[in-house]
Amino acid sequence: MQFYKKTSIGSSVNPLKIIIKVVVVLAILLGILVLVSKIDFPSPNQLIEKKIPQENLKIVK
Repeated sequence: MQFYKKTSIGSSVNPLKIIIKVVVVLAILLGILVLVSKIDFPSPNQLIEKKIPQENLKIVK
């Protein structure tokens, strides 16, 4: 008889491993979100205001 090593996961899925993987992924996403929120993006120095001429306005009924 030959030794056969089962290498596929199959039906023996350990729920603890799945929970740990989900927690790790959520922690990474939360860390990325915190790091992006810490970035100070520059804001414009002047107020941007665009005048729209009255000829271009259309009334929709």
